[in-house]
Amino acid sequence: MRSNWRKRRNAETPEMDITAFMNLMVVLVPFLLITAVFSRMAIIELDLPAASSAVAEEPSFQLEVTIRADGLEVGERSQGLLTRLPRTDGHHDLDGLADYLQRLKSNYPDMSNATVLLEPDVPYDTLVQVMDVLRSYPVADGRQVVQAELFPDISIGDAPLAAAVSKGS
Repeated sequence: MRSNWRKRRNAETPEMDITAFMNLMVVLVPFLLITAVFSRMAIIELDLPAASSAVAEEPSFQLEVTIRADGLEVGERSQGLLTRLPRTDGHHDLDGLADYLQRLKSNYPDMSNATVLLEPDVPYDTLVQVMDVLRSYPVADGRQVVQAELFPDISIGDAPLAAAVSKGS
């Protein structure tokens, strides 16, 4: 009985056959690497206010752009609504917003802050488009087009209810 136990102990353990797994990896790894090259990430940089900035002196003009389901509202925090741009053909009037913001920038050239306020169901794409309009606008400089700065320091928040705005007006 003892000799039978020694024979089993000295016998080699069988190896696993991983050939099929290695074949799968040879095909899968290059495929994943090739498809990863085509994915691209776009990053929008936002500067959030620091906790100490609440104590700092508030600027005299505080631009607010409110994105609502039925249009865009441009206002100033203390003065209220400056203009309203209704939706036309199912789209927000981004060209009208750009024109109005350029006129505002000419009145307040040193101002760089703006706040975008959103209703809950505003699509993310609409937010990004409004932020792009707020940041800069194209200007022809000779033969090339350059981007002129408007209000690049953008903060984001929740829009007040439309009923509360109309009652407060």
